[in-house]
Amino acid sequence: MEDTRRPIPPYPQQQQKPPGKTAQMEPVPDHGEKSYSGSGKLSGKVALITGADSGIGKAIAIAFAREGADVVVSYLNEDDDARDTATWIEEAGRRALVVPGDIKSEAHCRDLVQRAVDELGGLDILVNNAAFQRTYGDISDITAEEWDETFRTNIYAPFFLSKAAAPHMKPGSSIINTTSIQSRQPSPQLLAYASTKGAISNFTAGLAEMLAEKGIRVNAVAPGPIWTPLIPSTMPAEKAAKFGEQTLLKRAGQPAELAGAYVLLASDLGSYMTGAIIPVTGGEVMI
Repeated sequence: MEDTRRPIPPYPQQQQKPPGKTAQMEPVPDHGEKSYSGSGKLSGKVALITGADSGIGKAIAIAFAREGADVVVSYLNEDDDARDTATWIEEAGRRALVVPGDIKSEAHCRDLVQRAVDELGGLDILVNNAAFQRTYGDISDITAEEWDETFRTNIYAPFFLSKAAAPHMKPGSSIINTTSIQSRQPSPQLLAYASTKGAISNFTAGLAEMLAEKGIRVNAVAPGPIWTPLIPSTMPAEKAAKFGEQTLLKRAGQPAELAGAYVLLASDLGSYMTGAIIPVTGGEVMI
């Protein structure tokens, strides 16, 4: 019997300009606003989440706040979406620090970490989640500038942020990277994006070894097709309408459906996990 509790494709055809707006999506993604209930798993922690204005980052921020964490909401320039995330954090009784800016800049990454330390009292959890992607049918259509932007957003920024964060993190702290099923099953039209996700998986494994002696755990979550503003703003409308139908569950995942994996890795429930990648793919196999 088909599970109809979540939206099933085909979705209405839609197209947005990058980076996309949550409110303009149909159906509007579920970030756990009405469904996620916390139980103090992150009480007293401070988390920095990139791309926390929308999509997976927003769902993580809501879940972390309801688990007791104060949250730095890092985003590029989507002010309305970021402010909405902050409102949910504050409704959970936690502090939200909203910081716009470009994580391709190492100086901005250092500033994000320092503001977490100075204004929220420390840094216990770093979630490297923000990503850039575009679709192309031919490698000749990908410019060197866009290749560089994809790598600087998706893999340079996690390096910059982890480098800045590690000296402030105590034993038991956690770095969580967002990789993708694309790291193992790359789609040719997502050549640049998939290449960075493969790099993130290797970065996770290597950094886990490097930081183990400091007691800092490093893990990753590998989403499959998830319904976020990235989809209608980077895919042709006809492809976005069928997004996720190839999975065993026959639909795209909702951002809220990933929150539990990040809570696991950020909390003491995951205290014996490092160098791991958790697939949340709707049944698509990570080969």
